[in-house]
Amino acid sequence: MTDLATIVTYLDRVLDTDGIPDYPGALNGVQLANRAPIRRIAASVDISRRVIEHAARERADLLIVHHGMFWGGVQRFTGAAYERVRLLVEHDIAVYASHLPLDAHPTYGNNVLLARVLGLEPGGGFARYKTLDIGVRGESDIETSELFRRADEFARLHGGAARGVLGQPERRTRRWGICTGAGASSDTLLEAQALALDTLIVGEGPHHTAVAADDAGLAVIYAGHYATETLGVRAIADHLTSTFGIPSTFIDAPTGL
Repeated sequence: MTDLATIVTYLDRVLDTDGIPDYPGALNGVQLANRAPIRRIAASVDISRRVIEHAARERADLLIVHHGMFWGGVQRFTGAAYERVRLLVEHDIAVYASHLPLDAHPTYGNNVLLARVLGLEPGGGFARYKTLDIGVRGESDIETSELFRRADEFARLHGGAARGVLGQPERRTRRWGICTGAGASSDTLLEAQALALDTLIVGEGPHHTAVAADDAGLAVIYAGHYATETLGVRAIADHLTSTFGIPSTFIDAPTGL
């Protein structure tokens, strides 16, 4: 049992919440306080009514999410937004959100953990945002089709499936980059080419990135936005359990995307 302020101070320091640039709607850090001590933690990629109801059934006092309450910017607390807040307050559940700080973390980050899941070893940064590399890159010697198989196996654990622009069947991946979530964009494709990468592994991306990647001779593996961002919240919740002795649970709420 620990008070919320102690956990928030600890998380802000470990994740460098105030030092990592992010989109305004992310509003990283504590987004909603509560009254009770923290006796149980729940973690999830997104906040939704389904997730909050599950957290309440688990008797969680703190919900840690990757995409927080204000992702769409300023909003009125009416309709579905009101129902989410009502449930949180009614069950006295605090909310802590961590977007790019959790994507980029060298130990608990989505990108470094996805590399490990795929059997890859990061050797540098990738996917620059302002002053920060959100993703990771490295070198390998593996068949691209095998890398795709591993990504697809992982995606299917979380209700999704990998898609890919893979090139020839015998193609090998020797220089790769990873950017989880909505990682495929014109900017990341250009950065990948500038770094002479041959394979890009992301969560998702718009249609035009597949066309542009094929023209550039770049393989792209789309492993699912949701799946690739399950890793960080689970890791940080497990870390809090080992640090503070507070039990935690992961709420899996796949979107299929």
